[in-house]
Amino acid sequence: MSQTTLDAPTATARSLNDKLVAARTASLTLATANADQKNAALEAIAAAVAGGADRILPANELDLANGRENGLSTALQDRLALSAARLTALAEAVREIIGLVDPVGESVRGRVLPNGVRIDQVRVPFGVVGVIYEARPNVTVDIAALALKSGNAVVLRGGSAAENTNAVLVSLIQDALTSVGLPADSVQTIDEFGRDGARDLMQARGLVDVLIPRGSANLINTVVAESKVPVIETGAGVVHVFLDESANEQWAVDIVHNAKVQRPSVCNALETLLVHRDAAARLLPPVLAQLRSSGVSIHADDETRAIFADAVPATEEDWQTEYMSLDLAVKVVADIDEAMEHIRIYSTHHTESIITNDLSNAERFLNEVDSAAVMVNASTRFTDGGEFGFGAEVGISTQKLHARGPMGLPELTSTKWLVRGSGQIRG
Repeated sequence: MSQTTLDAPTATARSLNDKLVAARTASLTLATANADQKNAALEAIAAAVAGGADRILPANELDLANGRENGLSTALQDRLALSAARLTALAEAVREIIGLVDPVGESVRGRVLPNGVRIDQVRVPFGVVGVIYEARPNVTVDIAALALKSGNAVVLRGGSAAENTNAVLVSLIQDALTSVGLPADSVQTIDEFGRDGARDLMQARGLVDVLIPRGSANLINTVVAESKVPVIETGAGVVHVFLDESANEQWAVDIVHNAKVQRPSVCNALETLLVHRDAAARLLPPVLAQLRSSGVSIHADDETRAIFADAVPATEEDWQTEYMSLDLAVKVVADIDEAMEHIRIYSTHHTESIITNDLSNAERFLNEVDSAAVMVNASTRFTDGGEFGFGAEVGISTQKLHARGPMGLPELTSTKWLVRGSGQIRG
């Protein structure tokens, strides 16, 4: 596989271990940096990203050209691509993080014991966060900003597809950090070490405190299976919408179209549509016609194809597929129970939504569906850190320990107990 890279500036080569040790050292400074220092760094980063198009976009175009030459999928090309508008949006997302409350030092709970000892549980940074991801240069900026605001150093393995773009972005971020007196090693990339670097990052227990994978199911499963560093698992999105018997037709048309078409390459895009049998004849024709007008290919079961012929037969594989493209699996189900059973079998526990005017069914769906985000009468595209008011997101966790759903600043912290006494001893 051929790969063209920009000429790197001459510098003393550092081993991956050197970089991780430097990240650990930088994390000690960040842990005690105050909110004003961190916010100044974020403003400098936002300005660098907004004003860096002349450096960022040529590097990004080189990555896109490499991707096209090497058969990178259309969905990943969309995620890889940057533009002036996307850079502006990235800079604004960083500025939104400036306005968020610094979680470090926040008291989670506390009390004074009967013997006068005061105990407080407070939020503290993890220390060094490693992130492994694919073809997502926006993640480079988003996670760097969230990590810095939460007092963490971050080591990024962004993959070969975005290597040139990430190198420029990290260089701009490091210059921004040093301009406000924070260590450049607070944000580093290890892309130059390739797959070996990713493997070594997964083994760096003691230097890296937590590892977050973002990308395909294969990448995530590999990290979860092979990492010795604790992992926060972000999941693939086999996302469902269920049109209940009482669903409002216009809501169904608008929500399903938005969830599938607005940006099909992302993890909160709709992949499987389930329709109540008693509403299928009413809802399927307008909903699927609107989708087909936007170029969506329908993979449907026999009942759906009897109502809407412009579809290909669905296979068992379709119910398990995160298409990340203009493809949609569609199935008619007997009732809400069959819909929820289908979701239990095939969902990746990311996001599911029900369209209904039945309050009882809405509450059942909210309470019984076991996913990170469960919605009523809303597009699945809202499962997003920016939409939830986090400024940006680390990822969307589909596990149940520590963090679940869109991850923002608090999810990049742990806690410790502070105990203040005045000579007390335990009897």
